[in-house]
Amino acid sequence: MYSMRMDASERLIESTQELLWERGYVGTSPKAIQQHAGAGQGSMYHHFAGKSDLALVAVRRSAEQLRALAETQFSGPGTAIERISAYLLREREVLRGCRIGRLAQDPEVIASPNLRQPLDETFDWLRHRLAELLAEGQAQDELDGDLDPADTAATILAVLQGGYVLARAADSVEPFNQAVNGVLGLLAARTVSR
Repeated sequence: MYSMRMDASERLIESTQELLWERGYVGTSPKAIQQHAGAGQGSMYHHFAGKSDLALVAVRRSAEQLRALAETQFSGPGTAIERISAYLLREREVLRGCRIGRLAQDPEVIASPNLRQPLDETFDWLRHRLAELLAEGQAQDELDGDLDPADTAATILAVLQGGYVLARAADSVEPFNQAVNGVLGLLAARTVSR
């Protein structure tokens, strides 16, 4: 749980992030959020108009955190392929799934344009950043010039999200690891020999 010194609105946001990741939108009740945050009903409705307002703030925060974490690898040292590899191979809670990808499977989130928007923006950003890195790899003669950066970026993202789904279904990280290793092998096959 949380220290009472942490602002109530912060506790509510962080609790909602965790519960959305764990239970989805429908499974996350205002009462569960309040209990998890150690905050009363009055505190919740003082800071937020309701569950959907709080959920939107929490989803946006999760999306921002995911992008910041990815950018750490994308802008780190090394070649384009090394940075993409660092992103794909970084430590993850695979069996919990992707915070954003799991919400994309929630019918209530998808039915809400407001809640869906941060998901769409995050996936667009990831595709764009991966495509930039792949194009950089081509410009540096690291990758085959015939490789389509946009299509390949979409493939990398689809493999990553699909790997989460397969791992959760199998209750094993092995399908995720196989998916990541497979996409890294495909990229290695398009690497220019020097």
